[in-house]
Parts: sequence; structure tokens; C-alpha cells
Amino acid sequence: MSNDLISSLSFAASGMEAQAMRLRHVSENIANADTPGYHRKVMTFDQAMETGLVEPGRVLLDRSELAKIYDPGHPLADDTGHYDGSNVDLVIEIADAREAQRSYEANLRMFDQTRQMTQSLFDLLRR
Repeated sequence: MSNDLISSLSFAASGMEAQAMRLRHVSENIANADTPGYHRKVMTFDQAMETGLVEPGRVLLDRSELAKIYDPGHPLADDTGHYDGSNVDLVIEIADAREAQRSYEANLRMFDQTRQMTQSLFDLLRR
């Protein structure tokens, strides 16, 4: 099989793996949206210069200010009745999830197209 076809499969697979990891972090953010003191996780992507593959980068914590929630009966509330909520915005998380899903699907289509091209190549070679 041609190196270009193998490379295409590798590129698509690395993209799917990176987007799957991104979706996992987005789902963790959504699950912890109501967790006091939770900082949103943001994932970066790297591209390996030697191979061109997409590699998941570091996972960073969003250091934006935590929401102050007024609930004097909460065990974490201070003297003023406030406690630190999370900095997760569900609208942003849903948008990130949709973007990651579409990127995953695009890589999946590329993988499938490469597989079909490989199958066609094998069919031609059998003749």
C-alpha cells in the first residue's frame, strides 16, 4: 500500500483521537458546572513537525474568575453568604462539543475515503 494512503489514515486517526480527548474534557466541564471551585479545562493541540500528526497538547485550567454565588445556607459560604462557583459556561461548552464533534466527523470521513480508495486500489491490483 502506498505511504500516502497510510499517512492519510494516520492523520485522520490522530485527528479523531485528539477530538475524542477534547470531547472528554468538555463532558467533564459540563459534569462539573455546578461543582464549587471548579476551573474549566481547556485542551491545546500540537502538530508534530516530523510526522504532521495532530497530538493532544497540555490540558490547562481556565483561570478566569469564578462565579460568586449567594447561598448563606451552603457549607462553603463565607461571612457574607457567598461561595465560589465554577467558571464553566454551558453555552461555550456546548459550542466546543459541537465543534469537536464536527471535527471528529470530518476526520472520520477522511479515514473512510482513504479506506475506500485503498479498497479500490486492491480491486485494481487483483485484475
